[in-house]
Amino acid sequence: MTPPNIAPATGKLGVLTPGVGAVASTFIAGVIAARQGLAQPVGSISQLAHIRLGGRDEGRNPMIKDFVPLAGLDDLVFGGWDPISPNAMEAAKTAGVLQDRDISAISGELEGVVPMEAVFDERWVTRLHGTRVKKLTSKADQAAALIDDIDRFKTENECDRLSMVWCGSTEAYQEPSAAHQTVTSFEEGLRNDDDNISPSQIYAYAAIMSGVPFANGAPNLTVDLPCMLELARERSVPVAGKDFKTGQTLMKTLLSPGLKARMLGVRGWFSTNILGNRDGEVLDAPENFKTKEVSKLGVLDTILQPDVYPDLYGNLDHVVRINYYPPRGDEKEGWDNIDIFGWMGYPMQIKIDFLCRDSILAAPIVLDLALFMDLAARTGVSGVQDWLSFYFKAPLSATDQGPEHDLFIQQTKMKNTLREWMGEQPVTHSEAG
Repeated sequence: MTPPNIAPATGKLGVLTPGVGAVASTFIAGVIAARQGLAQPVGSISQLAHIRLGGRDEGRNPMIKDFVPLAGLDDLVFGGWDPISPNAMEAAKTAGVLQDRDISAISGELEGVVPMEAVFDERWVTRLHGTRVKKLTSKADQAAALIDDIDRFKTENECDRLSMVWCGSTEAYQEPSAAHQTVTSFEEGLRNDDDNISPSQIYAYAAIMSGVPFANGAPNLTVDLPCMLELARERSVPVAGKDFKTGQTLMKTLLSPGLKARMLGVRGWFSTNILGNRDGEVLDAPENFKTKEVSKLGVLDTILQPDVYPDLYGNLDHVVRINYYPPRGDEKEGWDNIDIFGWMGYPMQIKIDFLCRDSILAAPIVLDLALFMDLAARTGVSGVQDWLSFYFKAPLSATDQGPEHDLFIQQTKMKNTLREWMGEQPVTHSEAG
């Protein structure tokens, strides 16, 4: 295959985040700290990972950021929209993810990141009250205002390119409606203020219409719609999603491939989460939790293949719970009880207590997606970027076969895509040695 002609990463890359709360403020703070040599971008594949080229005996193992033409951290400009936070500094303080000593060292730059007024509808996030909201009731006008925001941000900040990563709250659960079937029906829905069109869909529409790659970090029904995929193809814009793979689901995609590789059976997997940040408050509403639950539940079936291995995985009880507990803040506890069985059917148990920091795990994902989606745009590809499934709980698929959830297969696909784009052979790990 002839490698594509990738446009250089010259000039500034603007990173826009609908939602400047815990995740986005932690992401912005971490990048600023890394620029100043105050912290390492731990967790970022684009910044810290190496990629093997050719056979093991060739000894070629550059860092990804030195291998593919990514935008540099010094080239990033931050912006976004938020219905609550007046700037990234106040967002970081409110979220309580970072300690004061880390915030104070970069306070000036954080204060300079001022979100634009948001397109926000409390019907979709009933536990939050937006105060910094666009005073536009028409959804068509809201979409037009976002398109104007995008153009103005790019001009005022002298950006050459933009990437958009949804970092907002989880919206209430919904199924696709008639308005979501085509671009024409969606635009008619905007003009008619269709109740089935959510704020995240208006952001995605505005981004794609503006030629801006869009990645969905929440489980919302956003770009995984026929109208958005049609628009992305028409406008030649990359899209990806959905739902950042951070704590508990990360553990599932690490552990379940190992159990399957050893042909160990799984009878039950009980997962509960204790979470006290804004995300936990939003998910305390049943209609919003259902959106997250559907995203979390889809992982095990795809990895374990119960249809292929019915004796091992065909009778699996998979339960997911999220408990809002304010004292915990952003320091989430993901607790799993896994009932497995082995030789002659004898039962065993695995218990995981993952005391994680949700936004600390999500922040490097935002960085990688912003950079890799920009790379995809400069490579000339469009539509669903399933090579970025590595980062999502419920990844979109570009084929009828559906998404791959095995983290290690996802990693291989991601790195092989980068190899092929740069004219290198994919690595199959089949060579001797």
